[in-house]
Amino acid sequence: MTKKPTPEAVKGEEAERIKREVLGVGDRRKHHTRKATRLQSHAKAADTRHRVYRFRFYPTEEQAEQLERTFGACRWVYNEGLALRSGAWERHRVNVGFAETCRALTGWKRAEGTAWLAEVSSTVLQQSLRDLDQAYTRFFRSEARYPRRKKKGRSRDTATYVRTGFRWVEDPERPGTGSITLAKQSGPLDVRWSRELPAGVVPVRLSVSRDRAGRFFVSTLVEELITPLPAVCVPGTGEPRAVGLDLGLASLVTLDDGTKFDHPRLLRRYGEKLARLQRELHRKVRGSRNRAKVRQRIARLYALITDVRRDMLDQLTTRLVRENQVLVVEDLSVASLSRVRRGKGRRRKSRLNEAILDASWGELLRQLRYKCEWYGRELVVVDRFFPSTRRCSACHAVGERLDVSVRRWTCSGCGAVHDRDVNAAVNLRDEGLRLLAA
Repeated sequence: MTKKPTPEAVKGEEAERIKREVLGVGDRRKHHTRKATRLQSHAKAADTRHRVYRFRFYPTEEQAEQLERTFGACRWVYNEGLALRSGAWERHRVNVGFAETCRALTGWKRAEGTAWLAEVSSTVLQQSLRDLDQAYTRFFRSEARYPRRKKKGRSRDTATYVRTGFRWVEDPERPGTGSITLAKQSGPLDVRWSRELPAGVVPVRLSVSRDRAGRFFVSTLVEELITPLPAVCVPGTGEPRAVGLDLGLASLVTLDDGTKFDHPRLLRRYGEKLARLQRELHRKVRGSRNRAKVRQRIARLYALITDVRRDMLDQLTTRLVRENQVLVVEDLSVASLSRVRRGKGRRRKSRLNEAILDASWGELLRQLRYKCEWYGRELVVVDRFFPSTRRCSACHAVGERLDVSVRRWTCSGCGAVHDRDVNAAVNLRDEGLRLLAA
């Protein structure tokens, strides 16, 4: 079976003609008289890191309407740019990049049917096209799927403002706070400053978002100098303090010294209330106001669960990073562990998958990674096929595979009785130190 040859892309003057006459992409007329200069991206200052601070704000009715138009315009421009780029390649074998979509955006704003795009800041719309270009880049690097269209009510409502799209005025009486005024808006946002930004630092970028519960948030990206924490050593020795972390379901995190952090099981805690609201939603007529009210209550309850889980994980990971110099964890594939099972035992596996997703192991590992990098800690990730659970931490004999329900087991080689999670944490610590020394 012969493989079909990949069609070649159209280039040169023919490609420019197709873009101009068929696709409606304008020429670079205003740039013809300029000397070509290389576009330079913003680079953060030396010894600083990009950090995001997220705050909730309460918009006025006028601001909420303007943000509603902004979210819709960003979604429309993203979808139109996706249709332009995919259609140009499928029909004409022409590559369309970020620059061409920006010139097409100028034509869309001048068209009679889409003149409402001028009511939204141009920087926000261009940033939406840049997000599309980054999605294509991740696809060509085999890091993500092909970009998909955004749908109202399904996709996340968000808009990104670069430095020219907002005005920041710092409050002299309370450094680190101030007023934020977005483009196309007359007044500043009513931001609830739960904490201060670094004093004297101007945000690099802002992202305004709205969640399913109808809450508005502004995320500020700043360049901050983060000081590493002092080294933590074992008392009486100069060796760094190391800890093995075993992630589980009976206990969310188990340390090698036997300390256990409970699994919050938020979905189980709020399960009855969620089920009651879901049944109530099912009884409502589709498209009715009462159905929309129940959906809003469900979204608020899920937002509460998300906030509690995020705050719990943030406090836990911060404590672990502050108290230890070397942290050893196991590389977990959450997608494989939570794979749907067919046939016999699917209900038990479904409950297990719910507990795994409720634990948010992926978010916990993500926070450990960036906090260790920020504060000068060493994070060692052990291979997922390392037999940490069924290996005896005393004699290193590897036993048979254990069922999830088995919490304590006895080594057949030396007779030691092990707690399943504590034994795994000790093995992970020893293996992590070995890898670190190697």
